[in-house]
Amino acid sequence: MEASAKPERLPKIKSVLISQPKPEKSPYFDIADKWNIEVDFRKFIQVEGVDAKEVRKEKVNIKDYDAIIFTSRNAIDHFFRVCDEMRITMSQDTRYFCNSEAIALYLQKYVQYRKRKVFFSNGKIEDLQRLLLKYKKKINVLLPCSNVHKQDLPGFLEKNNFSYNTAVFYRTVFSDITDLANTTYDAILFFSPIGVKSLFHNFPDFQQKQTRIGAFGPATKKAVEEAGLTLDIEAPTSEVPSMTMALENYLEKSNT
Repeated sequence: MEASAKPERLPKIKSVLISQPKPEKSPYFDIADKWNIEVDFRKFIQVEGVDAKEVRKEKVNIKDYDAIIFTSRNAIDHFFRVCDEMRITMSQDTRYFCNSEAIALYLQKYVQYRKRKVFFSNGKIEDLQRLLLKYKKKINVLLPCSNVHKQDLPGFLEKNNFSYNTAVFYRTVFSDITDLANTTYDAILFFSPIGVKSLFHNFPDFQQKQTRIGAFGPATKKAVEEAGLTLDIEAPTSEVPSMTMALENYLEKSNT
């Protein structure tokens, strides 16, 4: 269920900080216009590439693998960047397993897109797992990932006795947002646990006071609560599948 807002935490919201890069188009812009509020975007985390030397230290020989799993565009970009650094050309017979069609189509930036070698799920990890099981005995799998990644996919590969390896090709690190020290927002929306950690990395003495906090996903919600913050805006729920809908619902209560 959606987190209920306490009456004392319903003062009018005039400004919202979205802890993501500013997009060209976004429903948040429509919300800002509708409610006459200020909506700012700022990256709380950023991605840095790991160089080929560090990948070699993980004792990963890319040519040993005939199947690659991609769960993000970042993974694709940094995997092929390292291949270039190592002067490796992927075999045309390599199979690519992607967590969504959008990620699969992004592969066209680097390889000739052939359906018989590119497979994708519907965006759910369970669907990707079912897809992988069909080829379990035919593939030696490499999972390029960040230093911060979920363990559900490696755990699945291990549990089902796949021939596989994981390797860090890029790092997710805290962005420097200390220039916001003298800026106050009525609400801050988070989309990952590391985003919450970035807030306290930049502002160790941060006090929530009347700042409303939003969290997308159970892991982010847990990070918010473990940080001792009060969660006011939660998504997804059975009633609100997106953060924009959750924010709109909250504004209906606080700004009317």
